[in-house]
Amino acid sequence: MKFLVVVGFMQIGHTMPDGSQAYIHNVPQFGLGVFLMSKPGECKASVLTALKAGYTHIDTARAYSNEHEVGQALKEADVERSSVFITTKLRRGHAIGYEDTLEHCRTSLELLDTEYIDLYLVHAPPEDPEHRAPVWKAMEHCLEQGWVRAIGVSNYGPAHLEAMKEYATYMPSVNQVEFNPWLQRPQLKQATEHVGAKVMAYSPLARGHKVDDPELGTIAERLGCTPAQVAIKFCYDEGCITIPKSSNPARIVENLASLDIDISSEIEAIRSLECNYVSGWDPTTEP
Repeated sequence: MKFLVVVGFMQIGHTMPDGSQAYIHNVPQFGLGVFLMSKPGECKASVLTALKAGYTHIDTARAYSNEHEVGQALKEADVERSSVFITTKLRRGHAIGYEDTLEHCRTSLELLDTEYIDLYLVHAPPEDPEHRAPVWKAMEHCLEQGWVRAIGVSNYGPAHLEAMKEYATYMPSVNQVEFNPWLQRPQLKQATEHVGAKVMAYSPLARGHKVDDPELGTIAERLGCTPAQVAIKFCYDEGCITIPKSSNPARIVENLASLDIDISSEIEAIRSLECNYVSGWDPTTEP
């Protein structure tokens, strides 16, 4: 059963040196994240639940070890490939050179059992700065070959994005970073938008660390919804592609229902929750 929730689309593209945009596509602004779904069958079941509920965007990664289950779910759900947007990521440990990047993109295509990836991200800035340019040039090759429809980055900070201008023919279309009411990152958001990319918000619930925040609970009571729904809708309304993770069927449906909630009357109260709280991994400030 699908629910009558309207998921918006955002246009993404790649800014070129002359300022023009290339490889422009629409991405569903809301999706399912499948991080930490490594128990056999967990990811596949979650994706099937999400597709049935009306999700059209799935975010996975090689590091999650579940790309194959995403592919299995797409086949089992018997949906048109073009109706589902798939994001996956090049593992940081694999981002060590041009040929390695091409090899791992092809492997992700095989694991997902698909002819193309909608959005392919570098999971984090390669630890060796010397690897960053050749890895990105390989990402651009994947784009030009049609293996992927769009390319981007994840966990890149302002300095990493600025440095890309020296070697990128196509700037990233997306920068996926932790973003939520407690970590609003105005400078990073501005830097991302400055290079023509959209922010993709992971951990909109701060990995669950802040779901019991009493201030958030009070806001949710006033709005007549759950605290999680407030946090998710905040990310969405801030213009981020938003991908909350859950393998709980009821929560998957609840998260999608967040989009129907009007938080405008509480926006300042939500913004006041900002406390620069990083819940997990954060390479954005690395050299």
